[in-house]
Amino acid sequence: MTELNLPPAPPEASDISAFAGMIGLRVISATATRVEAELTVRPDLLNRNGVLHGGAIMALADILGGLGTVTAIRPDQSTTTVESKTNFFRPLVLNEVVRAISEPLHQGRRTQVWQTSVLRGDGKLAAQITQTQMVLEP
Repeated sequence: MTELNLPPAPPEASDISAFAGMIGLRVISATATRVEAELTVRPDLLNRNGVLHGGAIMALADILGGLGTVTAIRPDQSTTTVESKTNFFRPLVLNEVVRAISEPLHQGRRTQVWQTSVLRGDGKLAAQITQTQMVLEP
C-alpha cells in the first residue's frame, strides 16, 4: 500500500486558544510562511456603529501572527506579541465572512514580523496589521 504524504490538518480554533474559539475563528491553513483563517461577523462582535469591532480585527491578526510564529520555531520555544500596528480601510458588516492572510516579513532567531491582510467578502482590503513576535526560550 502506498502511504499518502498529506500536509497536517490546520488546528481547530479551540486548540489555539479559548479566545480564538470564542470569536469563531476558522483556520484554513497554517504553515511557517502563511496562515489563512476566516471569521463570520456576528452580532456580539459588532461595535456601537454596527460593524466588526476593531479589537476583534486586531485579535484575529494577533492570533494568526502568533500561530505562524509557533509553526516556525522549535517545539520548546514559545512566542509573545511585543508590537502591533493596524490600519483600518473599510468596515466589515454583519454576516460577512472575513478572510485573513498572514505572512512573515522577517523571521529571525529572536523576533519575527508578520503582516496580516484582512479582506472583506468581496476581496477588498479592510485592514492591514503588522506585528512583531518575540521568540521566547524555555
